[in-house]
Amino acid sequence: METGRTTVDGRFELIEPLGSGGMGTVWRAYDLALHREVALKEVRPAEGDARQRERVLREARALARINHRNVVAIHHIVDTPAEQFPWIVMELVRGRSLSDHLALGPMHPVRAAQIGRGLLAGLRAAHAVGVLHRDIKPANVLMREDDSPVLTDFGIAAMEGNDGLTSTGVVIGSLDYLAPERLSGIEGNPASDLWSLGMLLFTAVEGYQPMHRETSVATLAAIMQGVVPPARHAGPLSQTLQALLVTDPDHRPPAEVVDHLLAHAAQGSMTPVPLPHPPGAPTIATRPTAPARTSSPARRGVLVGGSLVLVAAVATAAVLLWPRTGSGNAAEAQPSTTVTAESGDTDTTDTDSPTTTSAAPTSAARGNQTTGELLTPNGIRAAISALEKATGGQQFTETTIYPAFVNTGAPLRDQPKLYDEYTYRNGKATRSGAGGELSDKTVALRSINWDILPALLDAAQSQLGVPHPTNRYIIVDPQWTFNDDKPTLRVYLSDDYGGAYLAADVDGTVVSTVPRK
Repeated sequence: METGRTTVDGRFELIEPLGSGGMGTVWRAYDLALHREVALKEVRPAEGDARQRERVLREARALARINHRNVVAIHHIVDTPAEQFPWIVMELVRGRSLSDHLALGPMHPVRAAQIGRGLLAGLRAAHAVGVLHRDIKPANVLMREDDSPVLTDFGIAAMEGNDGLTSTGVVIGSLDYLAPERLSGIEGNPASDLWSLGMLLFTAVEGYQPMHRETSVATLAAIMQGVVPPARHAGPLSQTLQALLVTDPDHRPPAEVVDHLLAHAAQGSMTPVPLPHPPGAPTIATRPTAPARTSSPARRGVLVGGSLVLVAAVATAAVLLWPRTGSGNAAEAQPSTTVTAESGDTDTTDTDSPTTTSAAPTSAARGNQTTGELLTPNGIRAAISALEKATGGQQFTETTIYPAFVNTGAPLRDQPKLYDEYTYRNGKATRSGAGGELSDKTVALRSINWDILPALLDAAQSQLGVPHPTNRYIIVDPQWTFNDDKPTLRVYLSDDYGGAYLAADVDGTVVSTVPRK
């Protein structure tokens, strides 16, 4: 039957526009082949922009890498001579944007924490496959009818192994939510997405964007100084915001700790959570004091809404206040060759390659290591035994082992595609809550020869450049993307100045190191 509607690629019938902006329009459409409604993203290039097609393909490829309910799913891409512009065919999310919700007023902190946890889950799925979003803001979050959040618009995402699409020295993103280190030229860091998430949550509960100023130059200066005003209405979300909104990306907690903080806040608890990874000196309501940068770009641009704002005008006022840190978060960064690949649009220059060594015991006396009870072979084995008893199984999700407690997850015995979260502390393993759908592999923790642990800690102590760590912890990743999807142990050391890590196979062979520069 002829409907008179426009059809794309002879298959997708346009019904109505859902939204539009400077880059194009998103349509509600009908898939004539599969008899379902979908969303079609039409991206029209700006005048003189010859690389818009590459950006469309970049978004499609980024989405194709990710399979998570909190990230919009891609179905197809239309890029044929018959169409003037490429189209991305995605799942149709029935609901409004988070920006629309916030236009009605601030959000309750408990609800914001629940949304934040969903977005974090989507980000962790993206980061695990080498994709950084780089444009997290309320307008890029859709709320499903069941109130779960969906992360959208990966049009400026950085992907591992992908060449950049902008000139060196140009940073793209929504200025108000941009992490300070990106203005300093540090790209490819998952912690930058965490800053943007924290800024989104602050905006949600406080009802205003704290970095926004009357002019772009003033906003740039505020971001580079990194001073965030106190959150007065955050309640149980306050600790999460304080942990995320610190200027040094190495002082932001790893994603699994952020998830623990958000889960705590989602329960409405005002009791502070002991942080295994101290965030360092907070920047909320505190002006940072730091030495001048030893090197900085003479001119750096930020692409905001299609226009280029030069930072040179605020170089004296702001850049000298912000020291350039090493690239990569100690808790989330990837090996140096991977970090440069993930930087995407900005910098594709390789740095030092990861090293491969053996974690052979050194002459350091292991008795002098302040590791805590659990960071020993016997301590970990005791924790594993208790967790196996509590879960009724031997398979576990990504596991983080701190000196005093363990966080992990385990599949449900009667529904193995779902998992629960567990904590081991003070000799007792307890279920801490529902985890959700299980999308990654699991690992049998007891299959690891934990006698390698002292040698790994020695290797970390000697190779990571953190001579007096105040914190140590280990992440057991069942399938680390940057080690051929093999089970991997990552050993982290940190102090008040940041951190570093090494990664090893389960036989103790160190496969990569990310030392502090």
